[in-house]
Amino acid sequence: MEQYVIKGGKPLYGTVRVQGAKNSALPILAATLLVEGIHEIRDVPHLSDIDVMGRILKALGVRMRWDGNNIKLETSTIKTSRIPESLMRQMRSSIFLMGPMLSRLHEVIITPPGGCAIGARPIDLHLKGLSLLGAKIEEGDGFIRCTATKLRGADIHLDLPSVGATENIMMAAVRAEGITVIRNAAREPEIADLESFLNRMGADVSGAGTPTVVIRGVPRLHSVSYEVIPDRIVAGTLAAAAAMTGGEILLTHVVMDHMGSTLELLERTGAILKFEGDSLWVKGSSQLKAVGNVVTGPYPGFPTDMQPQLMALLSVTAGSSNISERIFDGRFKHVKELVRMGAKLHPLKNSVEIEGVSHLHGATVQATDLRAGAALVIAGLAAHGTTRVLGLHHIDRGYDHLDRTLLQLGGQIQRWSGKVASC
Repeated sequence: MEQYVIKGGKPLYGTVRVQGAKNSALPILAATLLVEGIHEIRDVPHLSDIDVMGRILKALGVRMRWDGNNIKLETSTIKTSRIPESLMRQMRSSIFLMGPMLSRLHEVIITPPGGCAIGARPIDLHLKGLSLLGAKIEEGDGFIRCTATKLRGADIHLDLPSVGATENIMMAAVRAEGITVIRNAAREPEIADLESFLNRMGADVSGAGTPTVVIRGVPRLHSVSYEVIPDRIVAGTLAAAAAMTGGEILLTHVVMDHMGSTLELLERTGAILKFEGDSLWVKGSSQLKAVGNVVTGPYPGFPTDMQPQLMALLSVTAGSSNISERIFDGRFKHVKELVRMGAKLHPLKNSVEIEGVSHLHGATVQATDLRAGAALVIAGLAAHGTTRVLGLHHIDRGYDHLDRTLLQLGGQIQRWSGKVASC
């Protein structure tokens, strides 16, 4: 079984460039299906989720080639509207393919998507939005079939500001007849990045990053070359690792405006932050402080994808904190793993009380989802002794060779296969 073996207690030092954003790259790769031609998507991270998306695109008939962190796609050769069930179940983000395939092929057949087990994430909002655009939805025998001879603009109000539903509706609507308005839209930076990509292709989309997105349908699009934005969650994870280990690192390729709530909380713990251009300097404090109450929320609120990492950091602060999770109902599975490492955490119904301790100690722990795995890794970097983190397939979904990045910063971490491991 693959595992990270981490010898903790060593501060992180050095400079590292932040990878491109997974949550931008996935919908943008899906959006290339909107039009025939050759696309180039740049700064795409090497992740298992990206690999699954690539295998889905190839199964559909797309020709695809990696060149470093850039991907070239020939989308003129699509041969089917059915997404293979085995691949669909491996990654929730495969749902992004519905909008562009429905727009271009007038049909898409899927099975319910998979992904991390962090709570209920129904696709009802996706289906409702596509239905309002004119799609006919048929469900049965474990599949969902959407068809539409013509899509027409509509006024769509989302019951929740779902990132995936906002993006799927945007992609379906860019070639629909008339104007589509998405109200109560999600506001994440990755949605604005998708808007930029679509507009580069010739679409007419405005308002992404606000609660109201307007899409004016256009008759045609064209293929383009495009670079995805930096990954704000990876940047936040590395910044938290520097703070937790008492280190000092420089992160380049960062968009500070995307990280407001995360950086505010890091500063409240006593970490010192300085910004210059696209660079973020982070220095840990010798005495980290508790921050009181934290509540996750839709952007620009504190991101649920940073909640486990912040919990790890707060577990070694002076004082008591509380984190309430308002996005997903199953995102506290890392709590018992951090407790194995000596954290004093007291789970309540939808929150966790955190009583800071002087230090954590090494243990064998299990990553239960992507961000929980990242939290356990940074906890291991700060802990006394050796930590073994199992379940690396979760971490590989969102971090491009995390061990190599941390080694670059002086972390003592190795990836091992098999039952016996040592640093």
